[in-house]
Amino acid sequence: MTDAPTRPALVQSTGPAHTRIYAYGAARGENAVPNDDLVGPIDSSDEWIRQRTGIVTRVRADAATTAIDLASDAAAEAVATAGIDPALIDAVIVATISNPKQTPSVSAIVADRIGANPAAAYDLNAACAGFAYGVAQADALIRAGSAHYAVVVGAEKLSDIVDPTDRSISFLLGDGAGAAVVGPSDFPGIGPTVWGSDGSKAEAVGMNHTLVEFRDGQSPWPTLRQEGPTVFRWAVWEMVKVARQALEVAGVQASDLAAFVPHQANMRIIDEFAKQLKLPETVVIGRDIETTGNTSAASIPLATHRLLVEHPELSGGLALQIGFGAGLVFGAQVVVLP
Repeated sequence: MTDAPTRPALVQSTGPAHTRIYAYGAARGENAVPNDDLVGPIDSSDEWIRQRTGIVTRVRADAATTAIDLASDAAAEAVATAGIDPALIDAVIVATISNPKQTPSVSAIVADRIGANPAAAYDLNAACAGFAYGVAQADALIRAGSAHYAVVVGAEKLSDIVDPTDRSISFLLGDGAGAAVVGPSDFPGIGPTVWGSDGSKAEAVGMNHTLVEFRDGQSPWPTLRQEGPTVFRWAVWEMVKVARQALEVAGVQASDLAAFVPHQANMRIIDEFAKQLKLPETVVIGRDIETTGNTSAASIPLATHRLLVEHPELSGGLALQIGFGAGLVFGAQVVVLP
């Protein structure tokens, strides 16, 4: 038996015991688009859209505005509100499905624009669960000592990838970005994340064609589509279980919450969530979908930003956030509101 070779012991980094969200930032598309502007191509009506989704109008960006622009504006506001020197930010995570280029990443450009260069930067693709995924990763990176401050952004320009004649999803989608600064804390500010996926339902939401098919003239420009009833049933019945798990692993109950911020997919889903979770009337519920629409990865931070503007008394309270969408993927955690 031979002795193991001698070698120097590796040093592994460690960080603070806890993290929290310091501030939020938001950027919405420049244009308010009412239902009446969209109903012609899908042979629908304002009343039908309101009843089915709760959307009265949605925001969409100018043609020249990109998801990168929206992400940069939201991140800059979050950093300024947090009062953190951008040079101290060493990780930028952008959740998006609408990067106008396959590469470079949105995050690297955002990091440079906000003055965080040379922060580590990467994009993640988890659709409507993207922001919850990003918060989970920022929390883990900081507690592991791999970052000190991180910016997490959910940014989408979905109007670039929507077919105005698609009755399944076209009227739902909006453009915007929401951002949060995450950093060290002397108290637990981000609860454990309950996340996962079900790729067996990958066809329920996603792109209808590939860029290769488009390049080869085999398909039109790829756009988003969904199987509405399948997604609705999955969200209502399966995601409520995930929300309950997030409360349980955080050691809190629904009655302890100050706010509930679900992905802004559909007002009927939000209402059903509140009912099944037995949320007391004291819990303020994010309903940004009514005037912003479904902005995928941006929807949770945009809705939270609006809640804090309209209800500053929520500051310091607990919020349950849950995202779910194409993949199918999901992620939920309880956070302390800044």
